[in-house]
Amino acid sequence: MEDIEVPHYFTCPISLQIMKDPVTVITGITYDRDSIEHWLFKLHNQTCPVTKQPLPLNSDLTPNHNLRRLIQSWCTQNSARGINRIPTPKPPLTKDQILKLLKDLTLRRQPQIKIIKQLQNLAAENGRNSQLMAETGVFEHMLCFIVTCVDDQNNHDQVLITEALSIINLLRPRISPAELDRVRARTDRVMDSLAWILGCSFVENHVKGEILTLLKLFIENYSNPSELGRLNRQFFEYVVGVLKGNMGNNDKFINIALEIIMRICPLGRNRVTLVESGAVFELVDIGFGSGVSNKRIEIVLGVLFQLCCCAEGRAEFLRHKGSIFFVSNRIFRLSSMADDRAVKILSLICRFSGTKQVVQEMVEVGAVLKLCVLLQTHECNDSLKEKAREILKSHYEEWKNSPCLCVLLQTHECDDSLKEKAREILKSHYEEWKNSPCVGDHYPYLNSTLSS
Repeated sequence: MEDIEVPHYFTCPISLQIMKDPVTVITGITYDRDSIEHWLFKLHNQTCPVTKQPLPLNSDLTPNHNLRRLIQSWCTQNSARGINRIPTPKPPLTKDQILKLLKDLTLRRQPQIKIIKQLQNLAAENGRNSQLMAETGVFEHMLCFIVTCVDDQNNHDQVLITEALSIINLLRPRISPAELDRVRARTDRVMDSLAWILGCSFVENHVKGEILTLLKLFIENYSNPSELGRLNRQFFEYVVGVLKGNMGNNDKFINIALEIIMRICPLGRNRVTLVESGAVFELVDIGFGSGVSNKRIEIVLGVLFQLCCCAEGRAEFLRHKGSIFFVSNRIFRLSSMADDRAVKILSLICRFSGTKQVVQEMVEVGAVLKLCVLLQTHECNDSLKEKAREILKSHYEEWKNSPCLCVLLQTHECDDSLKEKAREILKSHYEEWKNSPCVGDHYPYLNSTLSS
């Protein structure tokens, strides 16, 4: 076959192979259908490979029947030399065919599983099909179909739901953010229905992962974030269930669930519902996990701050025996964002829930010491230092007998009156505290300062 000279206009400018299904684009150049569809729909290019002129995704690909017949005739004439005849390609999918399938699915003219399977095969066949199906409304139709299956208490057909979800996943990259929000707004109960599937044992975890990703995309593209306050209670329980390990200890799934919770928790009603769904304990426990990424800890602290803005969240936070230790232990260990969120959590706890037991625990776990050191750090911004200063002042009477106050004597950020009080306290208890771990690192400085 190497000795046969193939006419140059028989070969595709992209693949450089003989074209099996030649199509002409709006720039006048002919390509093999598979190659140009891969260029447009898989690689997301929007220019003609030869002319570099604009080539929109919805451009017509006109079959070049004359050229195809010439190629077929040439192949037949050279069959004795090892050239295989090019079969006549099947006609491309049309919108009318898609609409007929959707109508048959709605009216149940054929077994629904047969139609769903047919739609799935068409979407997976090539990029042109999936693009055309997205433009024809298959994505929205499948969401409505799933809602109907979930609402039908007597017929939770797991096969139909799973197959419909696979179609949604194939079409999702073709849906713009604005269209996602429009589809969600037009499709009643879609968020609750998708969340319900997360709690179904018959759905495999990789499918649930696709649902989580879809829920995250919907939430990120809400045109009116206040509508997030209308979510069903079960939605929160199923998403928090991901943190509890209901989908296994998959890092990707947990991160997506955390991002969803971070998006929905600023609304007051959602905070309470998340607390009641057990989010606080799960968040703190995640923080104690081994090998947890810095990004995940930052999100955990951010969500805990939001939840501690309500009384129910603070009460649940303090009910966890390791919560204060976890938060204070993260100061100076990750990033300025983590420091900011941790200090804000401690500020809320001290301001609204600063009981004697809580204030004492803050000393025991080193939270007070961290706040004192924070005032000495040049890298911290002024607002964070001010927040730490407010915390220390608010419970000065309870903490004044703590040897941790020795740190205050070395900071330039505290006013002289506070330093003087700290110096008096340390002098009065110097003998008892001089061997304390809190004092140890500052012993040379304190020995000279307190004796002067």
